[in-house]
Amino acid sequence: MTVSYSGLWELLKVNGLRKQNLVDDVGISPVTVSKMGKGRLVTDKVIDRICEYLDCKPKDIIEIE
Repeated sequence: MTVSYSGLWELLKVNGLRKQNLVDDVGISPVTVSKMGKGRLVTDKVIDRICEYLDCKPKDIIEIE
C-alpha cells in the first residue's frame, strides 16, 4: 500500500503555507510531518486536525494507492 500526500502539499502551496505551519499552527510533531513526507501512514486524528486547519476533506489531502 502506497500513501500519497500530494494533495496536502499542493494545498499548502496554494495557501502560501509551509510544512512548518503544520507544526506551529496545528500542533503536529516534526516527526509526523517527516513521516508524511516519506509517504508513511499517520493517524486519523492527524488527518482530521489538518483538514480542520485547511478547511478540507481527507480525500483532498491523502490518497492511498
